[in-house]
Parts: sequence; structure tokens; C-alpha cells
Amino acid sequence: MTPADLTLTVLHAVRRAVGDGVLAIRDVPSRVTVERPRPGGRGDWATNAALQLARPAALPPRQVAEVLRERLLDAPGIERVDITGPGFLNLTLRPDARAAAGRLLVQRVREEGLRYGYGDALSRLPEAQVRFALPYGADLRQQVLTHTVVALLRSQGAPARLVQHDAPQADAPGHGTPQPGTPGHGTPQAAAPQPDAPRHGTPQPGTPQAAAPHPDAPRHGAPQPPAPHTQPLRLRPHPPHYDVAAVLPPDAQRWAMLRPAAHDRVLDPEPLLRLTETSGNTLFTVQYAHARAAALLRNAADLGFGPAYDEDVHAPELIAALGDHPSVLLAAARQHAPDRLARHLEALADAFLGFQHTVLPLGEEKPSAAHRSRLALAEAAGTVLAGGLSLLGVSAPAHI
Repeated sequence: MTPADLTLTVLHAVRRAVGDGVLAIRDVPSRVTVERPRPGGRGDWATNAALQLARPAALPPRQVAEVLRERLLDAPGIERVDITGPGFLNLTLRPDARAAAGRLLVQRVREEGLRYGYGDALSRLPEAQVRFALPYGADLRQQVLTHTVVALLRSQGAPARLVQHDAPQADAPGHGTPQPGTPGHGTPQAAAPQPDAPRHGTPQPGTPQAAAPHPDAPRHGAPQPPAPHTQPLRLRPHPPHYDVAAVLPPDAQRWAMLRPAAHDRVLDPEPLLRLTETSGNTLFTVQYAHARAAALLRNAADLGFGPAYDEDVHAPELIAALGDHPSVLLAAARQHAPDRLARHLEALADAFLGFQHTVLPLGEEKPSAAHRSRLALAEAAGTVLAGGLSLLGVSAPAHI
């Protein structure tokens, strides 16, 4: 079962509880979060659905968790449900469900390609909450961070957009300076009314008088309250402590500025200039992992076989990292935190590099269903690495 499948399973349990009259909730949420258990958790997956529903149900979170647990225990593919902490539900899958999860995961990545993990969870956010200002003269990190956050939000369906401010004009007229075509700039002034001339709006003899306006009615020309206006958001990362563009190549520039959290310093340049897997250059590790996935596909083609997930592959860390990708993208978008995606790509690369040696046949060994399945998993890893790097604006080389 994939996280998407488990989300539907949990929502089904919620609807059953509401239908049974156990949870008095007017509006069932359209989605719930299913993610890997946090420290102290158990099982394969966890959800905070009970905490999310506690307030509308007017019940303690653990009581809501017990209600949902009863309805999850008989769900297909779930072997065990534990309640931890204030009311987290920890789900343990049956072995056959884990095997099916790997197959469905690889199939989904192959179908969705570089857009695996994209969704519409943030499509209902008001535009005012996802409109970002990029002021004139913004430093390179602010520019890169803002563009990347907009891309992440759009990947989750948000109507995010960028508002760029142009450079101020040196000869721009000052506020209040008379302009051509306005009084005070060599044009005739409007003639002053003659003392005996009737004033506009003054009743004249022989003309019907208009009814007096209601005291609460707005007066014509009177200043009205300004319409509410929300200023675009402005991201303010820690400025670089060196000239990033002068020292690093383009990919390393973006990684140096996006890999740390926005409030942290950009990465120092020296490790990013060492192009080895053991140099501490995490960008090289991620790009090297993608290149290795591409190389495995080329080598397998030379041996006469291709990717096909025909049987279960024992690679729990790699499968877990691939399955976490959609929730990582959503969290990175919600929190305006590209560093979360960068750290996830590092974990995915490490898991893949520990797995890649098992993909191709050794010696006189003939390609089998196991090799085809491992190759399919390697292909999925390369696809997800490439998609994540593209959202960060970093290239995914096929050769290193």
C-alpha cells in the first residue's frame, strides 16, 4: 500500500465512524497526512488524523484514535495499529501489502515521471498567501530562494506567482511635482467661480429641491475606507558571506544557497569544488547517484534486458525514500523550505548507492526477474532524483 492508498483507507475509517454516529463531525476532511513514523513511533506509516479531528469532534485525541483504530484493523493490507503519544496512529502493513507497495510505487513513478510527487493539496490557498515580492537589488540568494519556493508551491497546485519590482527611475518625478497637463505646469488654471455665480448644488429659485440625504449615506466625494490590500510576501534568507556567483559553477551556486535552511549561512565553497563521493560534497553525491542510475540502464540494455518490476525487491530504505517523496514535496512547499527537499534527495541518493551494486548480473549469471525488478527500482530512483533536482534548478547529469 502506498501513502495515497493509506490516506484513502484512513478517510474511509473516518467516514465509517461518522456514519456510525461515534464521531459527531459536520465536515469530513478531504485529506489526511500519512507519513513515516517520527522518533518514538512504530510500524511502517503514521497519521495524525485523530489530532486533526479532536477539536471538531469535541473529544480527546486519544479517544478519537481509539475510534479510528477499531475501523482500521479490518482494512485490507493493515496488520497492526498502535496509538502513540497524544494520539498518533501507527500503521504496520502485512508482508504481502509491503510487496504490493513496492510494485505500485515503481509503477506510479514510471507513469508520472519527473512530476511524481506533484499534487493539488495547496490549490485552494488564496493567491494573497502565495504571492511573493522580489525587490529590486535583491541578493542572489533571495532571488534563487524565491523562485524555488514559487516552483515548489506550483508543484502542489498553489496559484503562486512572483511580483518583481523594477529599478527606480533616476529622472522619475517626485511625489506631488506638477506634471505636464496639470495645473501649475504652464497650463491655464481653472477659472475661479464668480462671487455672484450660483454654487454647484445650491438650490435656485423656481427649481425643485432634492430630498435631503440620509445622515448615514456616504457623501459624494467623501473619502471612503481603503479596500483591504495584502502586500506580497518577502523571503529574507541569510545573505551570502562570499560572492557565490564568482566562486562556484551554476549548480553548486544553487545547492550552496538552497541546501541550508534560509536562516543559516550558505555552504562554504571548498567542499562543493571537490568532485568525489567522499569529499563531503553532497551535491556531487546526488548527481552521481542519478548518473549511476542512468549507467545501469545503459549497461542492462547492453546485456539485453530492461526494467520490469516482476517480483518483490528487498530494499526497504530505498523504497521508503521513494515513497516519502510526495510528502516531502508538500512539506517543502508549505514551509517555504527547499532545504527539506535537498536533504531528502541526499537520503535517497545514499539509499540508492547502497543498493545499486545488486542490480546487474555478476560473472556468468544470466539476467532474471530479480534483476529486471531491481533495475526498475533503480530507474525509479533516477527519475525521482532528476525530478527533485529540477525543482531546485539543478541539473541531473547522465554521465559523470
